[in-house]
Amino acid sequence: MISSFLCPDAFLSPLAIDAAVMRALDEDLGRAGDVTSIATIPEGTEGRAWIIARQTGVIAGLPFIEAAFRKLAPEIEITGQVRDGAKVEAKTALMMIAGDARAMLSAERVALNFVGHLSGIASATAAFVQRIAHTKARICCTRKTTPGLRALQKYAVRCGGGFNHRFGLDDAVLIKDNHIAAAGSITKAVKAARMGTAHMVKIEVEVDTLKQLEEALKIGVDTILLDNMPPETLRKAVAMSDGRAVLEASGNIAIGTVRAVAETGVDYISSGAITHSAINLDLGLDF
Repeated sequence: MISSFLCPDAFLSPLAIDAAVMRALDEDLGRAGDVTSIATIPEGTEGRAWIIARQTGVIAGLPFIEAAFRKLAPEIEITGQVRDGAKVEAKTALMMIAGDARAMLSAERVALNFVGHLSGIASATAAFVQRIAHTKARICCTRKTTPGLRALQKYAVRCGGGFNHRFGLDDAVLIKDNHIAAAGSITKAVKAARMGTAHMVKIEVEVDTLKQLEEALKIGVDTILLDNMPPETLRKAVAMSDGRAVLEASGNIAIGTVRAVAETGVDYISSGAITHSAINLDLGLDF
């Protein structure tokens, strides 16, 4: 069953949710379970608690709270006040949970770890998106994600108003500097890619200079990644391209520089920071 807490503008497989929660609960409960709750709380004790946002931010990960608690207590009562993608202020109540107290305390940290981490990514993404809202550019993530959590983190980016780049190496062709060096040139690499992939697979080429851009435009590709170019060079690249390829700016994109990059006229801006450096959003469970 797909959770009603999922962001309306993003998809995350219920299988991915289930697998991630099971791994996390197994890691936390170990061989003996929650020895503290078992020792201090009589079996059958009922409890009621609220998940509270302690900071302003954008929420992502509520389906993981639901899944974590229901794994340990299937009959637990969960009432949501918001869903993923919501912008909330500090002290906002996100969700009420009522049921077996032992199960609630045993699942608490797993649940909060997921929602805090993913909400941090959604909030970081939203901050970038807000900075460039007056331009046509879109913020997208990269493959710089925590191993095993890519689908979750890319979902959080969508909750924050961003877009997803490749999910993996099998999504599309992205010819980077080392591919070009090994192949001999951009032209040789692109020709080989066309021969070796299906007609539905798009091709993107990374360039570091305007000379490389000229070569990529001449041979024709779907997207060109403009790597670590300052705004003045990006503006020249946009003029040179003149709509012949989708342009993506990448490399050291920060909240303080993203506006200037967007205003050059590029189509996409990719940032690894929104996934690998996002700060956890502070949330808590209060009985």
